[in-house]
Amino acid sequence: MDVTIRPERPADFDTIDSVVTDAFGSPAEATLVREIRDSGDYWPDLALVATVDHEVVGHVMISRAELRGADGSVDVATLAPLAVATEWHGQGIGDALVRAVCAIADSRDEPMVLLQGSPAYYERFGFVPSADHGITMDLPDWAPAEAAQVLRLAAWTGAHTGQLILSPAFAESD
Repeated sequence: MDVTIRPERPADFDTIDSVVTDAFGSPAEATLVREIRDSGDYWPDLALVATVDHEVVGHVMISRAELRGADGSVDVATLAPLAVATEWHGQGIGDALVRAVCAIADSRDEPMVLLQGSPAYYERFGFVPSADHGITMDLPDWAPAEAAQVLRLAAWTGAHTGQLILSPAFAESD
């Protein structure tokens, strides 16, 4: 199996919708992806697809969020959503997407990547509970406190703490 990771293209958008809907079993997350793209929080270089034989089988996106702390606000990177078509689960495609998008964020000198997700899955990439580093976020009902996570990148100084404020696209997709 030859998996290629590359930036998403407009021609991929409908297929990405299908992959994301399949992965989550609902169109809500595909709507979220489109709303992020339509917002000022979209970072095109941090929206990637995985292809097998030129067919899109996975997608990941990092977008801008805000970290509000006692000393003001800073822009931060937040990963969501990650999706792999169900027929391709267990093939390492999600791992490849997360590693690739986080490497790009690191090369942009982002200090961190934040997310809400399964600690059992994301700890393999170095994500740790964000609360341990003074970063809090409102979590959905399904999520345990440990689902609020941070990956500290090379530019990490630990100087930024506070409350994560997600793009308004997240609220619009609820």
